[in-house]
Amino acid sequence: MWTIYKKEIRSFLGSFIAYVVMGVFLVLTGLFLWFVEGNNVFDLGVASLQVMFDIAPYILIFLVSAITMRSIADERKLGTLEIITTKPVTDTSIILAKFLAALTLIVFTLIPTLVYYYAIYQLATPVGNVDTGSALGSYFGLILLASCYTGIGLFSSSVTDNQIVSLLISMVLSFFFFAVLSMLGDIAWLDAVGRSLSWFGLEFHYNSISRGVIDTRDAVYFIGFTAVFLGLTKLVFESRKW
Repeated sequence: MWTIYKKEIRSFLGSFIAYVVMGVFLVLTGLFLWFVEGNNVFDLGVASLQVMFDIAPYILIFLVSAITMRSIADERKLGTLEIITTKPVTDTSIILAKFLAALTLIVFTLIPTLVYYYAIYQLATPVGNVDTGSALGSYFGLILLASCYTGIGLFSSSVTDNQIVSLLISMVLSFFFFAVLSMLGDIAWLDAVGRSLSWFGLEFHYNSISRGVIDTRDAVYFIGFTAVFLGLTKLVFESRKW
């Protein structure tokens, strides 16, 4: 399992797209936080990373989809999937290794944004007047959200041998579960049904955990959501044996 994990890390870091995708995430979050007129820290006059945490889930949809699009699709297209499965490793181990590798890369991408936190910390009046609990909760929420996106991405990559198709499926599904289900809760005529559907959306639980209070119900939801898509990935993965 760890051999495959290290292979995935080396493979991604050895490709130009890795640095482009990571760079895009950091540039976009930085632009929204510091420069986008009417919505940046200086215009709002609040020492908070909330602007970044509001936009990051949408940027992560692209980032995670780009990272995972080749995970299984490329193996299937190149014919290396059969070689991997002949090794003394289970299908579950292969999927978990790819999942952990992708999630590791996403965490590495988030780490440089701590510079933004330090800058906000120094700019606050007085210095240090920042809601650290909320920031930590939001970072934790982003990692849990990224794990859900990664599960969706691996599933999307398992159903096709085309990277672009995988990217599109992953982005559509991620956007649906994060934003569309949340929007349904705002539709008046759906009433209680809409609110119930919004509870199943990723945004509801992300917003909840971003307040800085870690609710076990939110953590269980994210873990369960990820497990469901990893399970679906395993089903598709095993279909080659049928």
